[in-house]
Amino acid sequence: MLWATVGVVGLGFLIALEIAARGYGKPGPITVQWRELIFAPQSGTVLYASMTLMLVVLTWRQRFIAVGAAIGIDLVFWLVRWIVGAQMMFGSGALWVTLGCAVIAVTRRTGRERRLLLMGVGLALLLVTGRKTGYTWLLITSQTRPMVLDQYVATADQALGNPSWVVGRIVEATGTVGAHVLEWVYIQLAVGAVLVALYQLRNVAAERRFPSHHLVRTFLVIGLLGPGIYMIFPVVGPIFAYGAEGEQWALADLWPHTAPPIGVPVPMPFDEFTPRNCMPSLHTAWATAIFIHSRKGPRALRYLGTFWLVATLGATLGFGYHYGADIISGIVFTLTIEAGLRAQARGWDRSATRVVVHGTVVFVAMLASYRYLPVRMAELPGLFGPLLVLATASVVLLYVRTTRRWDREAASAVAPVRVPEQRREQQPEQEPELVV
Repeated sequence: MLWATVGVVGLGFLIALEIAARGYGKPGPITVQWRELIFAPQSGTVLYASMTLMLVVLTWRQRFIAVGAAIGIDLVFWLVRWIVGAQMMFGSGALWVTLGCAVIAVTRRTGRERRLLLMGVGLALLLVTGRKTGYTWLLITSQTRPMVLDQYVATADQALGNPSWVVGRIVEATGTVGAHVLEWVYIQLAVGAVLVALYQLRNVAAERRFPSHHLVRTFLVIGLLGPGIYMIFPVVGPIFAYGAEGEQWALADLWPHTAPPIGVPVPMPFDEFTPRNCMPSLHTAWATAIFIHSRKGPRALRYLGTFWLVATLGATLGFGYHYGADIISGIVFTLTIEAGLRAQARGWDRSATRVVVHGTVVFVAMLASYRYLPVRMAELPGLFGPLLVLATASVVLLYVRTTRRWDREAASAVAPVRVPEQRREQQPEQEPELVV
C-alpha cells in the first residue's frame, strides 16, 4: 500500500510538471525521458550510473549480461546515429536494459524476487527521473519568478567576507587545470553519489533486501524539497547578477575582482531562461550528503567523500554559481533532511525531533535574515558573520552528537549476548581404590 501510494503521488507530480512545461512550450520530464530511448540522451553517464544502482539486486552472471546488453545496444545506436548524422551520445542502451528488467520482473518473477527487482528498477528510474524533473523545475523558476533577490543575498554575504569573490580569484589563479577538475566534479556529481551508494547497497543481492537508509533516499528528498524553496527565494548567482554571464541583466561586471557595493537591496528583474536555483545550494547539499554517507566506508571511500565535498564547494563558489550564504544554508538543509530520514528509518524519539526542529529553525532564520536584515549584516560583519558560522556549527554539532549516540545504541542492540558458562559443581574427590 505504501509503495502504491508513493507511486501514484509521484506519477501525478510528473504529469503536473509535464503539463506545466508544455504550457511554456517545452517538453516535460516524461517526454524527455521517453525520447532518450531513441534519441541522444542528455547525459549518458547518469543513465549508466542509474543502471549500475539497479545491478545491486542481480547476481554476478546477470550483471555481466545486463552490462553487455547495454553496451551492445549503445553500439548499434551509435552506428545508426553516425550514419544518419544525428547527435552522438551513449546511454540509451542502459535505459533499454533498465526498462527490460522491469518487464522481466512483471512477466518472469513472482513474490519476493519480483518485488526486489522492481525496487532495483525503481531506484534506477528515480535517479534518472529526478534529474529530468530538476530541469523542468528550473524552467518553471525562470518563467514564474521574473524578479530575483540577488541584491539581498549579496549584501548579506558581506558578513561572511564575500567568499564567492575570494574563491573565484583563487580558481582563476589555478588556471585551466584546476578549473577543469572542479568543473568535472561539479557536473558529474551523480558519479560520486553512485560510488557511495554502491558500497552501501553491496549486500542487497545476498541479503535479498535493501538497507533501511541509504544515500539515494537523501538525494531524492533533497531534490524534491529544494526546488520548492527556489520558488520562495529566487536567486541566480554572482556570475549572472554581478558578472559577464548576466549580460544586460547584470547590475555590473564586478565578479570576481570587485566586491559588490553596500546599498539598499531591492528585487531586480532578470531574464526568462536563467534558473533561480541558488538558495539553498543543492550541489552543496548533495555533496554534503555524499560526505556524510561515506564516513562509514573504507578509507578510500572516506577520502572520496571529502574530496567531492571540498571540490564541489570550490566549484560552486569559484565559478560564481553561489554565494557563501547559499553554501551554509545548503549544509543546514542537508543535515536536517538526513536526520529526519534516519529517524524515520530507526523510529522517532525526542532526540530526533530536537535535531530536525533545530535545523529547521536555523534554516528559516537564515533565509529570513538574508531577506530582512541584509544591510545590518553587511554593516556589522564582526557580529553577523560569526553568528552565521556558529548557527551552522550548532546544527552540525547537534547532528553529529545525536547520530553517534544512535549508532552506539544500534551497535549495542545487535551485539551478541555472551552467556557466562555455568560453573560445574565440584564433586568431592574420591580416594583412589587400593589395588592389592
